[in-house]
Amino acid sequence: MTATTRASRPWRNWAGNVTAHPVRTVAPATAEELSAAIARAAGEGLKVKATGSGHSFTTVAATDGVLIRPDRLTGPLAVDRAAGTVTVRAGTTLRELNRALSAHGLSLANMGDIMEQTVSGAVSTGTHGTGRDSGAIAAQIRGLELVTADGSVLTCSARENPEVFAAARVGLGALGVIAAVTFAVEPEFLLTAREEPMAFGRVTEDFDALVAENEHFEFFWFPHTDSCVTKRNNRSAGPAAPIGRVSGWVTDELVSNGVFGAACALGRAVPATVPGLARLSGRALSARRYTDIPYKVFTSPRRVRFLEMEYALPREAAMTALRELRAMIERRGLRIGFPVEVRTAPADDIPLSTASGRDTAYIAVHMYRGTPHRPYFTAAEQIMTAHGGRPHWGKLHSRDAAYLAGVYPRFGEFAAVRDRLDPHRVFGNDYLRRVLGE
Repeated sequence: MTATTRASRPWRNWAGNVTAHPVRTVAPATAEELSAAIARAAGEGLKVKATGSGHSFTTVAATDGVLIRPDRLTGPLAVDRAAGTVTVRAGTTLRELNRALSAHGLSLANMGDIMEQTVSGAVSTGTHGTGRDSGAIAAQIRGLELVTADGSVLTCSARENPEVFAAARVGLGALGVIAAVTFAVEPEFLLTAREEPMAFGRVTEDFDALVAENEHFEFFWFPHTDSCVTKRNNRSAGPAAPIGRVSGWVTDELVSNGVFGAACALGRAVPATVPGLARLSGRALSARRYTDIPYKVFTSPRRVRFLEMEYALPREAAMTALRELRAMIERRGLRIGFPVEVRTAPADDIPLSTASGRDTAYIAVHMYRGTPHRPYFTAAEQIMTAHGGRPHWGKLHSRDAAYLAGVYPRFGEFAAVRDRLDPHRVFGNDYLRRVLGE
């Protein structure tokens, strides 16, 4: 039986900047229960939104109607070794998925850097890691089970309902509620991670070569400094050489979370200390090298809460935009305590993927939660949009449908699928009204 709560308590996202007040909250355990919940809400004239673990910074999942919670729509994992796929229910977290895959000796080809997201939330908002040849999580999807506005359950793949499949891989929750996802997987492999400091000038000058030479390359630049930390992940024949428990705790928990969190809190209270703290942060992370299974290399704990904006740029424009961002921060006298993150993705064929049709580089800016972020984010956004940037769907931005239709050549294709599947906008909310139009 579907778990339902009336007069629900407010729902809040991970960062604490979004609050929703749904009429009721529903936690279905099966596609049939999900279908019934959507059909009932539509019959009552209520809007429906599904939430994942709340790691989006936008109001993409907010509603004053019926909120679908993922808590019971989890597992089991169905493995098809012949096809090289696994199917998992939509509310399963990436942590649960990766651990289950590893138990079967399998792995995704690429993933982002956190594991708290649900699979449906991650694919719906275009979550990505970094990769020269392997794309975002959505690019690894081979099938979807989608419940539409009338309660119908659509099975979608490249062969079955292909136009829906094409759009729904990054669907923003606008086409229906995902009940299950089928991913392409491969035998588990080893990655060697090489992390080391590098000067800003060298990283930006050698960026194209660093991307070309490594399967997965990313870097973090610390504003107010010339310091960057680079990470190169490449497949390895082994043997495995994981991070030691103590050294891993020192780097990932004490330095990257504990000490960094204290520095952010100090910077928020006393902004004049930020440049000095940034210089200390840039020097705190030393070089290290380790080899482990993929999800243990791709992901890391994120306990310091923040707000984030990220733009996807044509790869050839990224370093110019980053230099402009650096100049703007100094020119305006901003105090930025969080590093700027740069990642890449190859072009894909998903209409609303931020990498749709073009090789992409991502520039992400962050501010510690509770610190005024608008001046920084607004100025950064002006730089990114001047280069034809596409905002991450789950991260803060101010773009609307008129702008987005201009930077997504297949925007109209997505809109047509939405008009067909949800003509009465059962899955609509203020965010979708802004980014997709009426």
